[in-house]
Amino acid sequence: MFSIVKRASLIMSSSPLSKLASDPSNRLIRVSEKLAVLSRHLRLYNPPPNSDITDAKERMIEETTGKVVSQLGFVESATPVARQLDRFHQPKRAAVLICLFEGEDGDFRVILTKRSSNLSTHSGEVSLPGGKADEGDEDDSATAMREANEEIGLNPSLVNVVTVLEPFMSKHLIRVIPVIGILSEKKSFRPVLNYNEVESIFDAPLEMFIKDKNRRSEEREWMGVKYLVHYFDYETDNGKYLIWGLTAGILIRAASVVYQRHPSFVV
Repeated sequence: MFSIVKRASLIMSSSPLSKLASDPSNRLIRVSEKLAVLSRHLRLYNPPPNSDITDAKERMIEETTGKVVSQLGFVESATPVARQLDRFHQPKRAAVLICLFEGEDGDFRVILTKRSSNLSTHSGEVSLPGGKADEGDEDDSATAMREANEEIGLNPSLVNVVTVLEPFMSKHLIRVIPVIGILSEKKSFRPVLNYNEVESIFDAPLEMFIKDKNRRSEEREWMGVKYLVHYFDYETDNGKYLIWGLTAGILIRAASVVYQRHPSFVV
């Protein structure tokens, strides 16, 4: 399949390197052509129907091994247990922000956080900005943006929300909606961390989540269903990070959508 990155490079060869757009405050901002192409691509994205989430190869693996191997990982519609949840109770809802920007090398990068070690759950783990929905949130995008603002000081006016992905189900039975937003001016974002929730902030190349480098996996069981947990090791100048579990699953799916190709490993 013709990837979004290749399409962007062709357009850039015959178009200006950037264009002007305006944010809600009427401030002109410069948007790279690659980000503009990505935004147009993602706005056209439609989540696959439940019956078409896995292709023939993945269905064959599921039938022979008993593993949930859909690209989506813990995606709700691919998890047999999750499909039965509404019969018993309505899962709580949450949203996370997949905030993408263009790195200095022209790659797409995603903002991640390391949770505070003082938190009662998932302390010290890498996560995407986000959290549970409040009654006052208009939609999932509002939830994700509100949480990102509260956690890392990301002003909603800097982010252009372009699409949402399929719901994921956490092991705590929370329905998590991934929201993809584009940060056109990375330099305009000056993080202000809420240290009660976030210990540090960093970014990583999105494409790493469909590559097999620095990755490992292990089989686990959740409510009688076998599945694979993926672990990605990532190192920056400021430290080493382990990205795994639901966060890794969401980023695998996001990278697959952005780059329009399957991961180079079984998920």
